[in-house]
Amino acid sequence: MLNQIEIQQLLALHYVYPLPLNKLQRLLCEIHTLQQLPVISAKELAQILQIQLQTAQTLKINYMKAVKTSFKAYYERCNMCAIPFTSEYYPASLLQLSDAPTVIYAKGHLDLLQQERKIACIGSRDATNYSKIALHSILPPLIAEQYIIVSGLAKGADTLAHHMTIEMGGKTISVIGHGFAHIYPKENKNLAAKIASEHLLLTEYPPYMGPKKWHFPMRNRIISGLSRALVVTEAAAKSGTLITTDHALEHGKDVFVVPGPIHSEQSKGTNNLLKEGAIPVWNGQQIIEELQTFRMKY
Repeated sequence: MLNQIEIQQLLALHYVYPLPLNKLQRLLCEIHTLQQLPVISAKELAQILQIQLQTAQTLKINYMKAVKTSFKAYYERCNMCAIPFTSEYYPASLLQLSDAPTVIYAKGHLDLLQQERKIACIGSRDATNYSKIALHSILPPLIAEQYIIVSGLAKGADTLAHHMTIEMGGKTISVIGHGFAHIYPKENKNLAAKIASEHLLLTEYPPYMGPKKWHFPMRNRIISGLSRALVVTEAAAKSGTLITTDHALEHGKDVFVVPGPIHSEQSKGTNNLLKEGAIPVWNGQQIIEELQTFRMKY
């Protein structure tokens, strides 16, 4: 466990330069404690983290300024919680990722993180009404069994999964690819506010960081890491959704896929997943039975 000073140092570093846990561990292996960060040279820091010298110099300067700020108090004023990897609220399943987030930021009900029954529902940003029809069959049994629905607040299938879960009286976690000072897409501002108030909004990015293209593939590993299994409603042949399924398969998670019409562009990716061995599904009860069977095998 980290003491309060060490937590403050960690939050300061993550604010100015959000290293994943594997890179933080590489740094601590060399300097042992973040108290030594201002002492080592920028050249040493650049070599340890394999970054440009100018980046290392800027990191050191910004860290020495940031470490004087009480981030815990600052985040409390912003109605958010910073959860270091040592916290009791940090999901153990995320530590299985090779590049686990060092800190995750949360708004809402932290107890949702500690509940085991979490399933990701994802799909195409250009989801058709077919995704809505599928979710009407898939979500009710999962919600009845107290499964938390995890998704990414993106347009299309993610938005449908969040909205429908809320309408059906379930609980949802939204993992976003930017800090809380930004909401993307903008049309989901009200949805994000409702999730932050009544459910859980989650990110690995400090509040000021805006959405970047490469943030969303990174976000996908957290969606997968939090969840016991994934459900994919629709995905084109070259869909970002397939990045999430790759993460899930790498970590031995079940991937459930809704079979799609053979003429639909938004089902080419999902039908390919079925060809490669994903589990076909059209009702949430099938998922529950499959997960129970899987648990009995071990």
